[in-house]
Amino acid sequence: MQMKTIGIVAHSAEGASLCFITACREGQKLMGAHLHPEIVLSAIPMGLSMPGWESDDYELVARHLRRGVEQVAAAGADFFICPDNTAHIVLEQIANTLPIPGLHIADVVSREMAERGWKTAALLGTKWTMTGTVYADALQRRGFERLIPDEPARAMIDNAIFEELCRGLFKPETTESFVQTIAALGARGADCVILGCTEIPLIISDSNSSLPVLDSTRLLAKYAVQEAVDDRPLTSEEGWLHLVA
Repeated sequence: MQMKTIGIVAHSAEGASLCFITACREGQKLMGAHLHPEIVLSAIPMGLSMPGWESDDYELVARHLRRGVEQVAAAGADFFICPDNTAHIVLEQIANTLPIPGLHIADVVSREMAERGWKTAALLGTKWTMTGTVYADALQRRGFERLIPDEPARAMIDNAIFEELCRGLFKPETTESFVQTIAALGARGADCVILGCTEIPLIISDSNSSLPVLDSTRLLAKYAVQEAVDDRPLTSEEGWLHLVA
C-alpha cells in the first residue's frame, strides 16, 4: 500500500513549525536519512480566528479550520493533524463533516500517558484548553484525572501563550513561572504534565520540569508519522482516526 500523506492544518505558526520539523525527524527514524512521509500544510493566519475565540463565535473559527482541512485534502492529504490543542474544541464539533479524518491530539496524548503508566496529569494550555472538555473527556475515557492551575496561574499561562510564545518571544521569567506552576501541581498529586499548548514545548521540557512531560506537539507528529507509514488502511469514527495499535 502506498504511504499516506499527512496534512498539517496550522493554527499558530510556532506550534505548526515545531510539529512539521518533528514529523520530518520522526520520519527519518523509521525510513532513513532525509526521508519522511509526504506532508502538505495549510497556514491560514490564526489572527483571522482570534475574534471568534474572544467572542465565543465558534462558527467563525470553524470556517477557517474547515478551509484549512479542505486545502490539505485538495493537496492530497489522506488525514489531517492540527497542532493546536484549543482548536480541537471546534474541530470536535465539525469533524464528521470534514473531507478527511483527523488524528486527535488529546487521544494521542492520553494514549502515550497510558503507555507510560501515569494516572494524574497536570494540564497547561490556553484558558479554553485548561478549563474545557477536550482533555477532560479524553483522559476520563481512560480513567485518568487532570489537575489544572489556580485562576491567577491560568491567567498568566494564557497571557504568556498569546502575547509571548505565539509571537516567538521567550522570557526567562516566564519560563520560571511555568516551572513553578508545574511544581505546584506536582505537590497536589500530578505524576506528569501535559504541555497542552503546542508552543509550551518551546520553553518547557524534561530538562526543566519537575514532572515528566507529555509534549502534545511532538507526540502528535510522532503518531502521525506512524499512521502514515503503517500499511493498513485508515479507519475512523465520527471523523477521527483509530490509532494504530
